[in-house]
Amino acid sequence: MFKKSFFTNLQKAKIKEAVQKAELNTSGEIRVHISKSCSESALDCATFWFEKLEMHKTDQRNGVLFFLSPKNKKFAILGDAGINNKVPNNFWDEIKKTVLESFKKDQFAEGLEKGILMAGEQLKQHFPHQKDDINELSDDISFG
Repeated sequence: MFKKSFFTNLQKAKIKEAVQKAELNTSGEIRVHISKSCSESALDCATFWFEKLEMHKTDQRNGVLFFLSPKNKKFAILGDAGINNKVPNNFWDEIKKTVLESFKKDQFAEGLEKGILMAGEQLKQHFPHQKDDINELSDDISFG
């Protein structure tokens, strides 16, 4: 089930477009990672990939990872320290719930798109877009 072809080229483009659109509202950086497998908890796997993708190296520590392991049916949203220091503990719960509703219908790309756009809206409250903001992380989906 796992391949870079888990998503069609159109779906990949739409997910990337959602990341770019969300980042217009915030200085936060959003990435999507699709993992071949995850034998630990989704959060542990997301933490591993967050570090491997060097998402902790953003200037404001405001990276967000949408982690998905379709084979193991695991999903997590992980925000960096800069975000987690400013938001309540349940900050990602509503977004995660929305994404998982789409996943239950096998609408993985659509669920990610919705969640990414919701994250951008939420993040702009704490990390509004700056005029001199640069894109610190790739907007492409990573696979591994």
